[in-house]
Amino acid sequence: VKILPIPVLSNNYSYLVIDTGSSHAAVIDPSDPLASWHTPDTSVREGLPGEVRILRCWGWGEHPDGAPCSRHSPLADREKVSVGCLTFEALATPGHTVGHMVYVLDGGPFGSPPCLFSGDLLFLAGCGRPFEGSPETMLASLDVLGGGDAKGCVWGSTGHEYALECLTFASLLEQDNSALEQKLQWAVQQRQEKRSTVRPGGPCVQHPPPQPLTGFPW
Repeated sequence: VKILPIPVLSNNYSYLVIDTGSSHAAVIDPSDPLASWHTPDTSVREGLPGEVRILRCWGWGEHPDGAPCSRHSPLADREKVSVGCLTFEALATPGHTVGHMVYVLDGGPFGSPPCLFSGDLLFLAGCGRPFEGSPETMLASLDVLGGGDAKGCVWGSTGHEYALECLTFASLLEQDNSALEQKLQWAVQQRQEKRSTVRPGGPCVQHPPPQPLTGFPW
């Protein structure tokens, strides 16, 4: 499996998740569908003769022009969908929007833990804004992840480049948290070098965590 973060709009990210064995793929959270499909890595796009499935975190709309995308109805809570060897489970997580979804990729076929695509629910050291829900609704959705419904790795598959903002705020709350300061300095360096904080190899949070979530103020 190959996961490519694709920067779109001002600070958004979409994700192209590819089953390299079959050339089938899923596009996660295409806030700009055309930009998400026309990834800068044209060799990747041209190597996808198979089905491309769209999985939105916040709503549903048109498919990218020119993409061989299948047309499906929105997924329900706990519903699963497969594309090639990729199997995703949708989890309803309202709060940012009424219909917000996160997706868990089954890592079993690839010998790895499940991978969470958290959209606008969970960021590094922060969470999304409750535009269409209450803080209580947002907290209940976060509990869906913390309660074990997304056992796996939040490797940075979030919908926005918000790491600096979230880490800066968190560091004001916990000024003696050395782990938090270390993550903040890492994010500062990444952005100074014009590199993303959601690339594979960034901070990883596992459920259940091997150590306390020292970088998360809540």
